[in-house]
Amino acid sequence: MNIVVLNGSPKGDQSVTLQYVRYAARKYPDHSFVIFPVAQTIRKLEKDEKAFGEILDAVEKADAVLWSFPLYFLLVCAQYKRFIELIFERRRESAFAGKYTASLSTSVHFFDHTAHNYIHAICDDLEMKYLGAYSPAMYDLMKKPERARWLGFMEQFLDSASRRIPYARVYPPLTPQGSVYTPGPLRAGVEASGKKILLLKDGCKPPENIDAMVSTLAANFRGDVEVVDLADIDIKGGCLGCCKCGLDNTCEYDGKDGYIDFYKEKVKKADVVIFAGAIRDRYLSARWKTFFDRSFFNTHVPTLIGKQIAFVISGPLGQISNLRQILSAYAEFQEANLAGIVTDESGDAGQIDSLLAELAGALVRPSAQGYAPPMTFLGVGGRKVFRDEVYGMLRFVFQSDHRYYKKQGLYDFPQKDYKARRMNALMMTLTKIPPFRKKFLKILKEQMVKPIKHVAENR
Repeated sequence: MNIVVLNGSPKGDQSVTLQYVRYAARKYPDHSFVIFPVAQTIRKLEKDEKAFGEILDAVEKADAVLWSFPLYFLLVCAQYKRFIELIFERRRESAFAGKYTASLSTSVHFFDHTAHNYIHAICDDLEMKYLGAYSPAMYDLMKKPERARWLGFMEQFLDSASRRIPYARVYPPLTPQGSVYTPGPLRAGVEASGKKILLLKDGCKPPENIDAMVSTLAANFRGDVEVVDLADIDIKGGCLGCCKCGLDNTCEYDGKDGYIDFYKEKVKKADVVIFAGAIRDRYLSARWKTFFDRSFFNTHVPTLIGKQIAFVISGPLGQISNLRQILSAYAEFQEANLAGIVTDESGDAGQIDSLLAELAGALVRPSAQGYAPPMTFLGVGGRKVFRDEVYGMLRFVFQSDHRYYKKQGLYDFPQKDYKARRMNALMMTLTKIPPFRKKFLKILKEQMVKPIKHVAENR
């Protein structure tokens, strides 16, 4: 079989993920694996349609396609995202139609599922036949059982593609929206109370309804609102995956563009941050992805703690639950309050006006307290994944994270709770005694609620 591998790493041949592909190619010499470094060469592919066309021609002639990528900020990297946008912009979807495909990523398993959900949905939109995702930890290939597992996946992939098994689409096509949002009369507005409000928008063309929604929301604040178009920020390129920032938060782009200064002076110092953009395929634009990827110079340290944030989105967000989860997760691991998400998908201008007006108040009112809700699994689970990795194998790479986690007491491993360990040892022994076990089960519910009930009634 002829398999085209779309390499989604900015590091090209130095990609960890790509080593899995090379291992499979060596183990299956009867199949050809043709690798295209589409993320690393995205600038060329944007400018050179012939080079882009050669890749798509190879896809069209292939028997199968493998999407290979590292995880970057809950998704694929911005460069890979841009390649996907080019497929649709240049009307080359037909090159992918009917092709059997699968996705491969490497990561520390921080929201790898949202990245694979995204690729799966893109494959469905391209009318491909998606045969599954493989998402190992970065260095699993060094372990014999994991090598066997990877080859097992590849055997299934090659066998299913060669037999041309039937496939049922999982993600329905997105229903396009055609309504134009025309704002109504402005309301009284909300007093900003001296809070610094930063409204970031993506000025990609066509603007759809974003410009109108941004203007309406800004006008709902009585006070200064700084509106910045991402196109006006000096961003030379996407995250390179070099991990230079891991030592002391120094980025490879330091002194080479204006992004870092902008983030430090505008984003970090704002009290309220609003992100506005239109949906492109099943995410926001590649320009927005570049913005989020580049913020990784802060590594895994939250930079929006206690801030009020919101998203204003043009497009069918209600049809893309994966994207909504990404936006919610972003707020949680930043330890910020997601005050709301407003979209234009209702098509009702009056309702959109009301939602934007209410959003302004929802952003200002909790700002005085620096309110942020408790984390759900999205934040708690993500933090523990990073905690364990930074404490372990990645500590020497992400030294800045290690210093922050240590200072903030985030190395809160349960095995260090000696009081709980002593209690568990005693109670596990006692509950083996039948009379004690019987009494224990009888009073368990009462004892569980007793301490919290005391606080609820007396504090």
